[in-house]
Amino acid sequence: MIKRIDKLILTSFLGPFILTFLVVVFILLMQHMLKYFDDIIGKDLGWGVLGSLLFYFAIFMTPVALPLGVLLSSLITFGNLGEHFELTAVKSLGISLVRSLGAIFVFVMLLTVLAFYANNTLVPKAALEAYSLLYDIKQKKPALDLREGAFLSSIPDVSIKVNDKLPDGIGLRGVIIYDHRGKTGNKEVTIADSGRMYTILNDQYLKLELFRGYNYSEGSSTDKDMMGRQPTNETMSKTKFDKTQIVFDLSSFGLMRTDKKWFQGNRIMRNLPELESDLDSIDRELKVQKLGVYTYERGMFRFHAKDDTLEVPADLKALKAIRDSTAKAKALAGGSPGGTVQDPQPFPSVKAGTMKKGDSLWVRTKKVSDSLFSIPYTTSDFAGALGHARMVKSQLMNFNTQLKNDGEAYRIFEIQWHKILAQSFACMVMFLIGAPLGAIIKKGGLGVPVLVSILFFIIWYLLSMTGEKWARQGEVNVAMGVWGGDLILLVVGLLFLRQARVDARLFDSDFYNVMWDKFKKWLMKRGIMKGQPA
Repeated sequence: MIKRIDKLILTSFLGPFILTFLVVVFILLMQHMLKYFDDIIGKDLGWGVLGSLLFYFAIFMTPVALPLGVLLSSLITFGNLGEHFELTAVKSLGISLVRSLGAIFVFVMLLTVLAFYANNTLVPKAALEAYSLLYDIKQKKPALDLREGAFLSSIPDVSIKVNDKLPDGIGLRGVIIYDHRGKTGNKEVTIADSGRMYTILNDQYLKLELFRGYNYSEGSSTDKDMMGRQPTNETMSKTKFDKTQIVFDLSSFGLMRTDKKWFQGNRIMRNLPELESDLDSIDRELKVQKLGVYTYERGMFRFHAKDDTLEVPADLKALKAIRDSTAKAKALAGGSPGGTVQDPQPFPSVKAGTMKKGDSLWVRTKKVSDSLFSIPYTTSDFAGALGHARMVKSQLMNFNTQLKNDGEAYRIFEIQWHKILAQSFACMVMFLIGAPLGAIIKKGGLGVPVLVSILFFIIWYLLSMTGEKWARQGEVNVAMGVWGGDLILLVVGLLFLRQARVDARLFDSDFYNVMWDKFKKWLMKRGIMKGQPA
């Protein structure tokens, strides 16, 4: 009996789910493609290219379409079961609501695993294919469209104008061609009374057959004098023809594919292992930048802060130790004398303990020092100090800007890492909202369930987008920002499940009237509201 009930509920869920998932993918796909409509129209791409672009973007839409499909189909399924009193019959057999959700819950768990596989494997590949193809489409020239009375300049270094196009689409009247391929201006002109235009060799070349016209050519003479010098006089030639043929290369109108390696660095085209590798690289770059600040501190503050101590964090100490050991190993491999690394000694030094107070060397050193500090400061000294201060300020501002940029890049890649998991888990959250809520509403069809599902989907989408924005700006923790929408709606779903188990009538006015009467009694007992509790 229980297996039959599970089969009944599961089959009632699968139909609406498949239908709603396809509808949601179609709606999201059309909404997404409208942004690139101007880049696609008029490019003569062909159905193969357009089909590939739509297919890749359809896969790209699945992370958002799956949770919405689960939410809507859950509402429809349990709304129908409640509306036709089938849930009441199931409960009369001693089967609880939670148990009746078991079959679909297992299916949604499998769907969550499938969503994770799609987000982690299929979506990055589809995004790479879609956006690389879209980039090539944007670079493609518009289709060859010759209009009456207007110059066609899409062929490189050639301008063509016709007065009339015949109804057959091939015949032309009043043809003018300016050939700029010589890079000398309008010095090659062809005029014809009529002609024919069509493509040949699988649309790779444009062929023009011109009738009754003239070709004008103006330019310097190609002959040289006895000294081998180019004459400066201009030449002019006019050629009359009854028929001539001109062929233009149309290879620039083809769709040229760019190597996909130039697009692979984008975060939406990376899976979890690749994102972890990117995070490690950015984190190391951040530490190198911070270590540079500590390293340059002595050079920036050479006098007034030379005795200050600035503690280096433990992670930067570890990085410095690794870098120093690597540099020492390279130096040893380079063959320094005696097999050891010798510190440079650019200036002669006095051995420690050889100079004592009262010695002649100490007295002479002190006199020189006193004489140096007794010299009054000059304008050049102040200018040098001011220049040094400005340089230090500029370096610190550059360090801060670089650290800020690297930190934002790290958060962006970390957000994408969490999104792959959070969007997959959203399928479970939407099921825990849709199924109990459908059992409470007891309304099937496409009326109330569609409105309620859209409402909760908008809430989830806004919470997710707001959390990602705050996480990108560093205002909240990245994990909390990405997972916040899922966690909030998970709590709401569990509350709906609790109310559905006790057959709460959340959408009946009597339920809220009873709640208000209980609240008034509570206020009267504590003297907050006047009156006697009934």
